[in-house]
Amino acid sequence: MLRLTQPNRADGIAFVILAALALLVFRGAEGAVEPLAKLHLEPVTLDPAYLPYYALRTVIRMFAALAASTVFTLVVATLAARSRRAGQIIVPALDILQSVPILGFLTFTVTFFMGLFPGNILGVEFAAVFAIFTSQAWNMAFSFYQSLRSIPTDLEEVSQGFGLSPIRRFLRLDLPFATPPLVWNAMMSMSGGWFFVVASEAITVGNTTVTLPGIGSWLALAIERQDFRAIGEAVAMMAVVILLYDQLFFRPIVAWADRFRFEQTAGNERPRSWAYDLLRRTRLLPLLFAPITWIGGLLLALDPGRTAMRPARQAQPNPLVERLWQSLVLLAVGAAFWWSAHYVLATLGLADIGEAFGLACLTMVRVIILIALASVVWVPIGVWIGLNPKWAERLQPVAQFLAAFPANVLFPFAVIVIVRWNLSPDIWLSPLMILGTQWYILFNVIAGASAIPNDLREAAGMFGVRGWQWWRQVALPGIFPFYVTGALTASGGSWNASIVAEAVSWGNQRLEAHGLGTYIAKATTAGDYPRVALGIAVMSLFVLGFNRLVWRPMYAFAERRLRLS
Repeated sequence: MLRLTQPNRADGIAFVILAALALLVFRGAEGAVEPLAKLHLEPVTLDPAYLPYYALRTVIRMFAALAASTVFTLVVATLAARSRRAGQIIVPALDILQSVPILGFLTFTVTFFMGLFPGNILGVEFAAVFAIFTSQAWNMAFSFYQSLRSIPTDLEEVSQGFGLSPIRRFLRLDLPFATPPLVWNAMMSMSGGWFFVVASEAITVGNTTVTLPGIGSWLALAIERQDFRAIGEAVAMMAVVILLYDQLFFRPIVAWADRFRFEQTAGNERPRSWAYDLLRRTRLLPLLFAPITWIGGLLLALDPGRTAMRPARQAQPNPLVERLWQSLVLLAVGAAFWWSAHYVLATLGLADIGEAFGLACLTMVRVIILIALASVVWVPIGVWIGLNPKWAERLQPVAQFLAAFPANVLFPFAVIVIVRWNLSPDIWLSPLMILGTQWYILFNVIAGASAIPNDLREAAGMFGVRGWQWWRQVALPGIFPFYVTGALTASGGSWNASIVAEAVSWGNQRLEAHGLGTYIAKATTAGDYPRVALGIAVMSLFVLGFNRLVWRPMYAFAERRLRLS
């Protein structure tokens, strides 16, 4: 045992890397527990010497939000997929929550979190982490939910035949099967968090203004001062940070998660990671991290054991219980609608509601056109990347950087071009809405293409299935459930992005496009809470209606016709 666990060179290298990461985390966490007055005594500056520290603070917030999003996904999405009654509440709630703009969350949460930790930066840090969480969690939850709903029928029957309890089923079937697409969506969510990092670190709600040290607040200050040099330095630092956490975190996880791909023949190419290979060669680190693996053992120890094998035909639900449940759900929805209407109509009239609905229609037209264009562009590219692991390894950091590239950086160029050529903001500000959300389609399509079983691809090659027939019978059916998840999240994210994309500024110049995003942004800046609530309610209503009329039928079609059986 001593000889097998004797540290080797790989242990030494891994220990140095992990120790350096731990020191960085402790260094960044120190600034999160200091008095709130320090934010005023040491305001954000554009001195390049502070930029690495700002980047460290931002990355810690984003990984904290990613950890919270992962826990939220595993609990909520599993409950929605395995309980029909819970799904009737959770899935519509996710539809609504992903449509609520980040400014809507900040409007009502900044004061709450600051009240939990009065006089301390920790309260504002929690508000920023929660804001980033709202830009990550919904995409991951939808991905995990879609994966659980598309588990092959034969695997479902095997789990029932062995009488697996819910805990064992989750650990042995649900989690492994859904891990590969969840990893790709976690990468997309991490990159998507960069899109809203400016709004989460430079918070202005009414008379409350808080600026946390970070790349987002650096960009906000650089845009305000029209400093192109500072913007370029922030983008360069983002590229370095993304490359580092891609090589040290996401690339090893992608290589590890490849073992869970559902296929019956060995793949020709596997994702590679030098960090993953390094960790596999270590001898001492597995012993040090053994307590983490005990969590799974503890869950299994608490498991009641085998359950009785379910009959082939499950009993029909009690009609009386179903009607009572439906009545309770409708009652809760009606109560929420009445409370919202009472709050809004106390200060606003029907004309204001009509104005919000009209502006929402304009934003909806933009979203539909942009999602269609993004699908035409990124579906073929995503399929090609997903089917070529070597190119996926090379292009993954590039895709993450492009997905993380904040649209705020392009605002100055958009303002300059529109003003210079006297263009219409209603048309030429629209592409800014899709810049950060189109990547949801790309990453989900890549995950779907990489999940196509190798034996299915080999069978298509043996039968000479090529060209459009290959797309129609192999590629498109294989990626369709993943595409629906990506398009659904991209559409909701585009509505969210309209808050910052329909009203842009560069110095003293400000351009506004007619739409619901501009309406909510102006109301938030003015601290007009009734109009903020009205705008959020209308946006949620439109997104929920579109999801119910378009994306949910597509989900049902994917579950019914495109499952691997």
